Parts: sequence; structure tokens; C-alpha cells
Amino acid sequence: MSVTTVPKPARLGVQDMVSLGAHGMRTRPLRAVLSALGIAIGIAAMVAVVSIPASSARALHDQLAALGTNLLTAAPGHTLTGDDAELPESAVAMARRIGPVTAVGSTGGVDATVRRTDKIAAEETSGLTVYATTPDLLGVLDGHLHSGTFLDAANSRFPTVVLGSVAATRLGIRDVPVGSRPQVWLGGRWFTVVGVLDAMPLAPEIERSALVGWAAAEKWLGFDGHPGTVYVRARESQVENVRGVLGSTLNPQQPNEVQVARPSDALAAQRLTESSYNALFLALGGVALLVGGVGVANTMVISVLERRREIGLRRALGATRRQVRGQFLAESVLLSLLGGAAGVLIGVGVTAGYALTKQWAVVLPPQALIGGVAVAAVIGAVAGAYPAMRAARLTPTEALS
Repeated sequence: MSVTTVPKPARLGVQDMVSLGAHGMRTRPLRAVLSALGIAIGIAAMVAVVSIPASSARALHDQLAALGTNLLTAAPGHTLTGDDAELPESAVAMARRIGPVTAVGSTGGVDATVRRTDKIAAEETSGLTVYATTPDLLGVLDGHLHSGTFLDAANSRFPTVVLGSVAATRLGIRDVPVGSRPQVWLGGRWFTVVGVLDAMPLAPEIERSALVGWAAAEKWLGFDGHPGTVYVRARESQVENVRGVLGSTLNPQQPNEVQVARPSDALAAQRLTESSYNALFLALGGVALLVGGVGVANTMVISVLERRREIGLRRALGATRRQVRGQFLAESVLLSLLGGAAGVLIGVGVTAGYALTKQWAVVLPPQALIGGVAVAAVIGAVAGAYPAMRAARLTPTEALS
């Protein structure tokens, strides 16, 4: 008596399963592209949301390293009665007595306006401020001249002025040609422009100002000699210690009327504010991924319905439920991986383009790139699970009927 053994179905390798999954995509390329588009948009948004802040953080680190975090500013606050306080005239000299302080400069507010010509109405100030300043201000702020020269011991006694970068633009003075220096109408008389400054991120108020010499401001503009802002550079390791004693040193009688700040902290806070919408964009990317996952699931359900005869024929030829399920699950994962790869490339392009427009270094965290593809694969597996099980449950007779 012979026993007939039923041969076991052939096992499909990973390569065969991937090939079967890719077959469905090749036969319907337009549908595959449209289904993967939602995944691509979501992954691109997530990659960009992670990479752009990383590029911004690197740029901030490099900027602070170049500008230095050891700059402190002291300005008058308010008295106990709510009136505006003022710093003593000796404030700058007192600041220089602090041991760890390496450089001190100051500006003082001047009640005057600056205009391109005397034909412009006095009310048209263009949002610019006039400050009296000392020659050492440029070095303290680590500023740079775009054109011309800065105020020195000689020219600061005469009606000369240095313009901040924004002030120069608003007054229509791009540079200071040698031998032909422009003039501006300042405080009721003509002042000669001797220099134009580059941007100063740590002192944006200087960018929107016209700087005149301390002695010239006292002589022609009625300046009272009281500093409005004192800029202090200290040794990096002693910045917090200097910050703690600066107020009481500048105004020993009323130290509570002195406001001490660290401009680098404000710059970091500003960059943090600019990136406050990252969570919103991340959420929008998640919504796009959800929509993309639903699109992939819908595509796979329709694919199962359209390919019932193929499923029935494969089952009749010996394909197991597991093999059918694996085929459609592989197709769903491949479809999502296509969208994930495209999304990563789009995200990289968006990040690079945005960083280059801001003149930042392009930073692409590996976890964002690898995670984007991994998330797409997981979405594909989840989205394709139900259609794959539905295809596997079809019997040959049901599929071929």
C-alpha cells in the first residue's frame, strides 16, 4: 500500500516577494506615483522641519562664536517713582575699573533728527536715531566699516557722522567715496558723512542710527554728556561675575536703576522665536503622512479588487495564503518606500535651498534621513495589512468566479 504525499508549496524568497510586489507598481505607474505623493509630501515636511532648525542652530552657534558672547550692555531703567533714570557721566570710567573688563564704549541719546537734505520735513525721520559716541565703540562691538572711516580723536570734535547700515540705506548713501564725502542735515546743520558701518547683529540699534562724536554732540547738538548705553567686553570666564556687579559699579547710589543685558541671549531668543512654528509644520507633516497612508491603503484595496483573477490563478497553481499576503504587503511597503525616498530628496532640497538663501551651513541630521524612510516603510506595512489579509482570504473559486 503506497502513501501519496502532498508536496509542500515552494517557498518564496525575499527577492521573489519584492519582484512580485514591484510588478503591481510597474503595471499601474500613474496610480503608484499618485499614491506615493502623499507619503512624499509628509516625509519631505518632516525632514525639512528637523533639518532647517538644525541648520539654524549651527548658524547661530557659528555667529555667536564669531561675535562673542562676552558683550554686556547697561542702560538706565526707571526710578522708584516711574520716571526715566539716567546713568552718571562717570559711568564709562567706572566700568573700566572692573578687573575682568577688557573694553568699554558708550553711546548717548541726542535730541536731533537726521535727514538727507534740509528740504525734507523735520517729521520725516525715517525711524533713525542720533547718538553721541566715543571712538572706541567700534572695537568694543567688534564692528566693521563698509566704507570710509570711523570717528577718532581728531574728527569726532567736528561736525562729522558715521551711519549705521540701515541708516545709510534709508538715507540713500551706500558708501563714502574718497575725496567726495556726502553730507546730511543733522540737528539743524550739515554734517559730513565719514563712514558707513556693516551690520551689527549684537547691536541692532546702531544699525539704525547716526553716530556723532561726543564733543561734537555737546558743542552743536546740546548733548548733556550722560551715557545712554554702556557696552562692556569682559573675559569670557568672568561674564556672569561682571554682569552681577556692573549695575552697582556704574551707579553706586541707585544700582536698581541700571538695566544690564547680554545681547547674545537676545539673539539666541530671537532665533528660537523664529523656529517656534516647527511644531506646527511637524503636525502638518503628520497629517500629510496620515492622508498618504490612507491613499496607499485605498490603492491596495482597489488593487485587490482588480486583481481577483490573478489571485485566484495563483491560488489554483499552489500559492499559499501567506504568499499572497506577502505579495500585497510587499507592494504596499514598496509603494510607501517610493514616496519616502522621494520625500527625503524633496526635504533635502528644501533644506538646502532655504539654508543657502539665509547663508547658513546645510545640516542634515542622519536620524531625519533614515527616519524618513523607516517611517514610510512602517506606514506602508500598516496601510497594506488589511488589503493583504483580504487578498489572502480569497479562495480560488471566489477569486475566479
